[in-house]
Amino acid sequence: MVSKLSLFRANSLPFPPVFFSSYSARFIHKPYPKSKTLILCVFSSTNVPYGPSLLKGKKLLLDDLRLASIGRDRDTHRGKIGDFDESIEKGVLLNEDDFTRVFEISAIRVPAKDCFALENRLRGHLLNWPRIRNIARVPGDEIDDDVVKLLGRESEEEEEEEDSVVDSVNRRISGKAEGDGERLSSVLHRDKLAKTFNSTGYLKFRNLAKISRPKRKRKTDKAMEEKVKEKERGSKRNEMAMVEVVEDRGGADDFEGLLGEGYGSRGRWRGSTRLLLLDEKYSGQQVQDLPEAIKVLFSEAKMTDASLSFELVKCRLTLFYDYWSMIEILEAVLPKGVIVPSAFEMVGHIAHLNLRDEHIAYKRLIAKVVLDKNQPKIQTVVNKIDPIHNDFRTMQLEVLAGNHSLVTLVVENGLRFHVDLARVYWNSKLGTERQRLLLGFDHNDVVCDVFAGVGPIALAAARIVKRVYANDLNPHAVEFMEQNSVVNKLEKRIEIFNMDGRRFIRAMFSSDKGQKVTQVVMNLPKDAAESLDAFRGVYNDRQRDEGLSFPTIHVYGFSKASDPEFDFHERIRIALSEVAVDVKMRKVRLVAPGKWMLCASFILPKSVAFSRKKNISYVD
Repeated sequence: MVSKLSLFRANSLPFPPVFFSSYSARFIHKPYPKSKTLILCVFSSTNVPYGPSLLKGKKLLLDDLRLASIGRDRDTHRGKIGDFDESIEKGVLLNEDDFTRVFEISAIRVPAKDCFALENRLRGHLLNWPRIRNIARVPGDEIDDDVVKLLGRESEEEEEEEDSVVDSVNRRISGKAEGDGERLSSVLHRDKLAKTFNSTGYLKFRNLAKISRPKRKRKTDKAMEEKVKEKERGSKRNEMAMVEVVEDRGGADDFEGLLGEGYGSRGRWRGSTRLLLLDEKYSGQQVQDLPEAIKVLFSEAKMTDASLSFELVKCRLTLFYDYWSMIEILEAVLPKGVIVPSAFEMVGHIAHLNLRDEHIAYKRLIAKVVLDKNQPKIQTVVNKIDPIHNDFRTMQLEVLAGNHSLVTLVVENGLRFHVDLARVYWNSKLGTERQRLLLGFDHNDVVCDVFAGVGPIALAAARIVKRVYANDLNPHAVEFMEQNSVVNKLEKRIEIFNMDGRRFIRAMFSSDKGQKVTQVVMNLPKDAAESLDAFRGVYNDRQRDEGLSFPTIHVYGFSKASDPEFDFHERIRIALSEVAVDVKMRKVRLVAPGKWMLCASFILPKSVAFSRKKNISYVD
């Protein structure tokens, strides 16, 4: 038996033209035994996402006057966004008008009082774009004064009062209000009590309320004028987007066919109106082509004689530079194939980038986008030039955008830290690890922080433990740590030193202070493991039966080995000259491809503390 499958041409499929701009077809021929043949047509989509995108919409062209004022021709503005030409080298990093996109959509004009109910009713058929409200307000959507006069009501407040009077009369007629011989219903009784008594059961005295209520500041004439100007601006550009109703008055193209028979022209509205923005796939469609839920809405409006308040209109949605996210802008401006930098470290008001070599040519462009999309939270953008090589762990930073101040304020674990990135070291990515370490301390502990920096661990531990001894080799870090201890009111619970790490360990454990230390933190991943040799023989001058404490040591380090835990464990054994060391090892984070940061915790072995081996690497 032979099975047959008819062949067809992809361009003969009844798909709209947009289909082939978004998809590509690929035919796969798979032979089967016994003369069976299967032909598959696989469609793969291109990178054009649903919703707003810089790849869709119309680019807004500038007028000739503006083109002349900036000295560029129209072809320059019509060029591709990703073109990175000589204008960047001349200082013109980014033209924000190049990212303005116009989308043609449809909307339903509805009464303002019904807009929220109708939004919930038509939720699945509305625009639903990120950061764009489905309900839009355009100039002229409020009720006109001459229409108010025709309605015979001076204001909407008067209308509400009139409605309330009618409701009270209806309640009296139906026997549900006092004065008609029947008891009040439970709902009306509670309503009466709420109007008579306050939450504590006392009567409301109007004069007393006026006395206790703070006086409101009267709006000045200047503020009122600004409010009026904002109303008059109406359809002018806001921060992100703008919605305009497309109207060709008196022309033949004035929404013909959109309203359907019997709906007529808009005329004057019976009250304030709003726009419900429909999904982009309904753009340009007529009422009869819309989903059934929308057609039912128009039918109900026609039956209730409210057709003048409901209208299908064409709208122009304009999205400006401020709407697009940082990733979308960078994907558009960077050449194809360049990895988009999507993350950065935040230190106070400073964004710290680690750009790759392929990003260096576009570093100032990237910095401008990062600054624009994260203001006012970010005010400075820097890039690390060289890796850390000096003993003070300071980084060589280049300011790419914003102000040139590298002194900032960082808040972590409820504490405030003043930091100068040009002179001290700070890593916000270790905040979670610092918090995990602090959870292991209690109020009976005495902590010794050998490489404290500006004090993120030492000061946070000072709020928990009995006493903290903090040390750092960098005098600038010590200065900031002393300042931060005063700012956080912890100066009486911490003692700060400025010396080499090995010398600090020897000095602490040779004194009476070292006998009370229960926790030792060594957070210097580059050299901390090698500095463990300072613990060899720290108790040689003491008796073994003195009741000495053997603290828990938390040491951090890097490893590029295939088995990083084993490699780091071996380095600890070599530094301590002790094989039997029970170490609890954990990976902290992947610093770079193939390079792990690890934390090892262990109790100082008694054999190491009383070791007679000489410490060759220690220099007093």
